[in-house]
Amino acid sequence: MNRFQRVKTKIVATLGPATSNYEMIKQLVDAGASMFRLNTSHGSEEGHAANIETIRKISKESGKYIPILVDLQGPKIRVGNIKEPVEIKEGQEIILEATDDINNPAVIPVDYEGIADDVKPGDKVLLDDGNVGLQVLEVQNHQVHAKVLYGKVIKPRKGINLPGSTASLSAVTERDVEFIRFAVEYDADYIALSFVREARDIELAKKYIKDFGGNIPVIAKIEKPQAVEKLEEILKVADGIMVARGDLGIEMSPEEVPIVQKYIVDQTIRERKVCIVATQMLESMIENPIPTRAEASDVANAILDGTDAIMLSGETAMGKHPVDAVRMMRKIASNVEDCNFCLSNLDLEMNDKYELSPQAISNAAVKMAEDLHAKAIMAFTHTGYTPKLLSKLRPTVPIIAISDMESTCRRLSLYWDIFADFKEWDTVLDADLLEKIDEYILSHTDFKKGERIIIIGSIPKLITGRTNFIRVHRIGAPLER
Repeated sequence: MNRFQRVKTKIVATLGPATSNYEMIKQLVDAGASMFRLNTSHGSEEGHAANIETIRKISKESGKYIPILVDLQGPKIRVGNIKEPVEIKEGQEIILEATDDINNPAVIPVDYEGIADDVKPGDKVLLDDGNVGLQVLEVQNHQVHAKVLYGKVIKPRKGINLPGSTASLSAVTERDVEFIRFAVEYDADYIALSFVREARDIELAKKYIKDFGGNIPVIAKIEKPQAVEKLEEILKVADGIMVARGDLGIEMSPEEVPIVQKYIVDQTIRERKVCIVATQMLESMIENPIPTRAEASDVANAILDGTDAIMLSGETAMGKHPVDAVRMMRKIASNVEDCNFCLSNLDLEMNDKYELSPQAISNAAVKMAEDLHAKAIMAFTHTGYTPKLLSKLRPTVPIIAISDMESTCRRLSLYWDIFADFKEWDTVLDADLLEKIDEYILSHTDFKKGERIIIIGSIPKLITGRTNFIRVHRIGAPLER
């Protein structure tokens, strides 16, 4: 039985070598993981498919609707497969070249054909999450000659950032297209697009999804300054936003990232889109059993900013304490959610991008729940449209979303304070159905007879029409007016 458990902030856990088996995934779910991320920068289709099968099995066994995010690598530039790390020192000149030749000690191979076209003298080139810094001296014969500014070693397959450049890179690579096909084939719940620069990048990914016969929401990863500048247009076409602070903190100055994060989350809330804050949230727990105080504050501040979800990357993919990391993140979230600083009962302006009736009914439901001390808002939905609007208003009571689509239940499970459940109740709201609702509430929750809930849905069919009604319902008294 899918027993009601109130979870406000959702936790996204990345699977990797440390957690890609039944036992570990189940432990992560039990510890509080709400959604799993499959990072296509690593691993094979076969490995990711096996993880999807395991997640679906655990979801069925536990009665929980667990969404799956397929995170596309995007136009990520990497060092080639050099045989061993190359030691460097400040002031040394090195050469970068797009080549497969790993035997030339004078050249660092790069897996990006356009690197010589996208940089010019004076530009910075950053490697290994910024641990190595280079400055371009000159470009000749398709080779980039650069001086080492800082860093000690260049390791194989480490990422390369060209701040402000990469104009020649396609937003959706050939590898991405294959994983979009994979995501559609395996009915993934979300796709994340890396290194988004403009709205057209999202539209291109959606075109590929449609071409493969899918209809999967796309989350735009904001990790380039260009994306921050064009956030308004990106928000219009994306289904959600991920604040990917790792590459964002390399592409712009680290001191700018905290304010940029707050701006992105705020704008995402205003556009009623789902938001994830990611990268290095409990980074020290890759090695250590407890986080630093600064990391705990970082997680807390992301929640206070208003994000729907917080994400673990290396902590659960390859860390030594993956279950403890999830458990710690859940503890931090629970502690923050109980404080007076958490956003609640937001008074968002009507947004002309959404239908007016569902917005007005959602606003009214939140106000009525507050005034009447209701225990919950129960929203009947086919696509999840209205519960998403409700979630963005941050009511002080949980949202129980009832849908006739399991895929909708999974996708809603990423949103703040939504508990989703599958029921084939697409019928008229009569005395018989109200009796079923009472039976459900009393058997699945700790709510008592005589307490109130707010019900919203559609008439005449409860689920598949447009949201057009609201009812104050006293549990156990279905005929009360």
